[in-house]
Amino acid sequence: MSYFPGVTSTSADPPLERILDAATRLFAERGFAGAPTRLIAEAAGLNIATVNYHVGGKRDLYLAVMERAAERERRALAEAMETFTADAAGVHRLADRYLDFCAAHPEIAALWLRRWLSEEEDIVSLEAERVRPLVGRIVELAQRAAGPEADAEYAVWSVIWNVHGFLRGGVLDERGRRLRGGDEAALQRFRRSLHRLVDGLLDL
Repeated sequence: MSYFPGVTSTSADPPLERILDAATRLFAERGFAGAPTRLIAEAAGLNIATVNYHVGGKRDLYLAVMERAAERERRALAEAMETFTADAAGVHRLADRYLDFCAAHPEIAALWLRRWLSEEEDIVSLEAERVRPLVGRIVELAQRAAGPEADAEYAVWSVIWNVHGFLRGGVLDERGRRLRGGDEAALQRFRRSLHRLVDGLLDL
């Protein structure tokens, strides 16, 4: 059973979507090196020739998966950015939207985390074309609300690091169990902590 139940595909899906869904799940679970094309094709219910026809080689498939993930993330944050207000409430709404998106799509959060841990570092165009513009826009918005001495760029990255750390690493309870985003009480407690972190980093 997949660790990422939110990524699913059925035989009724178009082949490309089935391939991207299967590749997303396996790249998230195993990383680029640990997910051979043969395994992705098998998970999608297709043969390797069909996978190659739709997406090209494994590197092309990885790029397609990461670009789709980046686009979904951008769409999820679009409304919060468009309605942003330069105050603590506006910053909190943006941080909440990011947290909620990552909690609802753990497979996408895992893709980025694996990439940050040295996955395919030679594919730098992805960050330049997809990640940096979105992060840059969020930094611009945060700067509008921040105090004069605050470092908005590092504040935004601190939110990203903390969200991924919580969702993947969790918090140990008194019995040693890891509480993550799937635990609603832990998620809301983390949300409150995240708000306080942002307030402090941006001098709100």
